[in-house]
Amino acid sequence: MHLRSSRRVRAVVGGAVALALVLTGCSGSEPEFSYTPPKQVDAKLSDDVTAQLQSAVDQAMASSGSTGAIVGVWVPWSGQWVAGVGTQSGGDSAKVTADMSFRIADVTRLMTCDVLYGLADDGKVELDELVTKHVSGVADLGDATLLDLCNGTSGAGSSEASVKANWLKTPAREWSPLRLASYGLGVPRGPVHTAYRDSDAGYLILGLALERISGKTASELIAEYVTTPLGLASTALPTPVAATPTPGPAMHGNYLPAVEGGYDCTAPIDITKMSSSVGYTDSGATSTITDLGRYIQAEARQALRAEKAEPARFGQPLPSSAKAPSWYQATGGGLMVGSMIGQQGWVPGYATAAYSDPATGFTVAVTLNNSSAGSSIATYLAWQLAAIASKAPAAKGQTAPEFGLPFTAEQYGKSIADAAICAPPKE
Repeated sequence: MHLRSSRRVRAVVGGAVALALVLTGCSGSEPEFSYTPPKQVDAKLSDDVTAQLQSAVDQAMASSGSTGAIVGVWVPWSGQWVAGVGTQSGGDSAKVTADMSFRIADVTRLMTCDVLYGLADDGKVELDELVTKHVSGVADLGDATLLDLCNGTSGAGSSEASVKANWLKTPAREWSPLRLASYGLGVPRGPVHTAYRDSDAGYLILGLALERISGKTASELIAEYVTTPLGLASTALPTPVAATPTPGPAMHGNYLPAVEGGYDCTAPIDITKMSSSVGYTDSGATSTITDLGRYIQAEARQALRAEKAEPARFGQPLPSSAKAPSWYQATGGGLMVGSMIGQQGWVPGYATAAYSDPATGFTVAVTLNNSSAGSSIATYLAWQLAAIASKAPAAKGQTAPEFGLPFTAEQYGKSIADAAICAPPKE
């Protein structure tokens, strides 16, 4: 059946799973969930395609100063490539493995909007309620709605530029969402309702509003409305106490010390242990590559909502910026890249991007373990990987669908080279 023909289905499934875990006394068994991903050929991608993917990852790591990366590419009609690449950090030769946890940065925005739509579908809130009804101290958002916060149309600015240095110096600091958002609310406001603006402050305020509407923490809400119904056992919004990404081993996150004219690419600084309050409901969640791929695939297909639920969350996208190509749009907490839906971003230590095509289930996800280049190189890498994998030949007995992208792998290989903050190693 559909994942959730009603909220009652989700609650029953989640309750049954929790009860089963209590009765068995462990979480090692695989519970049954009602979400079924698109059928995926049980095979590896061809050696030729994999070699191209590996080369692209190597270039992106060198260009961003990353020592490690985790990548997942799922081509339902051809095969998959899921891999850990490189090492933990410059001084740690331990290999990065595909099962490691990491911070998923702005993909968290999608989850926050999942909660908003879930509460609305449950009749607990209206999407067009004013932000000021639920959050005080944000008078400048007087004409913005909860849906505006999700869609990026509140006109609010971003806090990132003002607080980045503090994040790196004091990663264990626990930020209050309103204090962190205040830096973005303090910059000149853009138009409301009609234009998209990349605003971390908007998603921070949205998370705070959802907590006040529900009486639950953002962590509890994401567990209830996202990770439990989708069976994402390795995905969560952690508590604010500084910690490394869990469960299991974490891929180390790093940043590069600034020097005159750029960065010292030979001395990455470990920032794996950090408070999730740095990102909260904008960029605070953690996951693994398998969970992230499963989530973004379900999200693109809007599997968390009843079939044909209104309003259509991704139905009226806006240009992601005034200079963006026509195929690059934004709404609903996500970004539309051609036919793919996803998100991208960075938090101290990590840069992550994930996209999926709702019609075919074609999915790419990647994280780099250095954040000094921001999100650009991870984003370009995800698009480059998608362009390469989209041309993967159909496996025996399969038929490749009509699927294409409005850009080429070569285009974004060049973009990665142009965005490089570190020189590639000499051969």
